[in-house]
Amino acid sequence: MLRFLFRRSLGAVAILLIISAVTFFLFYAIPRNPALLACGKVCTPDQLAIVERNLGIDKPVPVQYWEYMIGIFAGRDFAAGPCPAPCLGFSFADNRPVLDTILDRLPTTVSLTLGGAVVFLFLGLGLGMLAAWRRGTLLDKVMSSTSLVLSSMQIYFLGPLALALFVYQTQLLPQPQYVPLTEDPLGWLKGLLLPWLVLSTIFTANYTRMARATLIEQLQEEHVRTARAKGMSRPTVFFRYAWRGSLIPIVTIIGIDMGSLFGGAMVTEYTFALPGLGRLAVESVTKSNLPMLMGVMLFAALMIVLFNIVVDAAYALIDPRVRLA
Repeated sequence: MLRFLFRRSLGAVAILLIISAVTFFLFYAIPRNPALLACGKVCTPDQLAIVERNLGIDKPVPVQYWEYMIGIFAGRDFAAGPCPAPCLGFSFADNRPVLDTILDRLPTTVSLTLGGAVVFLFLGLGLGMLAAWRRGTLLDKVMSSTSLVLSSMQIYFLGPLALALFVYQTQLLPQPQYVPLTEDPLGWLKGLLLPWLVLSTIFTANYTRMARATLIEQLQEEHVRTARAKGMSRPTVFFRYAWRGSLIPIVTIIGIDMGSLFGGAMVTEYTFALPGLGRLAVESVTKSNLPMLMGVMLFAALMIVLFNIVVDAAYALIDPRVRLA
């Protein structure tokens, strides 16, 4: 296990380096100079040079990238003040440390992403299991057809529709907002319930179909048929053998879907005006705010990589036949 975690950690570092380099160099393909935005409408060449020096963008791009990566581990000194490690720089927009802004927005994104994952796993796996248990019945056909329709929906369509129906017309749910969990757990739950449901709709439909298909496949496996031939009850065969074996491909897809879930969280945050990392990333692109964009991308990549490592390590717990050595 330790060797596996060490290898995956090295791979994670390589992935983060690649993402940081691609994001950094692609930023300069945008035909906008952030110094011009900071300098104002009336800006002389001398003033522009001073702003570029204060922002740290007066050097060649490879040198800027090298200093940025060194600053993450050793810290840097900026015109706005010293930046201790881990230093992600200062925002071009308000001269605030990037790390402070990200840490302020991170709880919203984490709550939205993990809450959405819990909802779609609970509903998707539960409905898929029910469809497989009642295979061939009217209930199975209705659930399969409904999941097929819902999987084609988009968040930017479902979000406004859910707001109009559940908030403005029927007032069954409150206006979505983020309340810190430590301050008001009930308010945190109520404020994010509708975004969770919208974010998880597409994933719930996909996992319902996937869980149904994998369960039906597992029920045809030789060890399941042997257990059934030995006289074990149907619930025992279903839950102890078929259900456990069907989790391996599902867990694999969960690790892949975390990237899609974060992308969906970005759209969801914008739809419901939630102050999270996704909304911050979009604002950073529109304002040509490189330090903020770099910080958000690195944090997002780190979250996805860490979750994939946890998912891979969980294989051995789900299926003893899997060996990580």
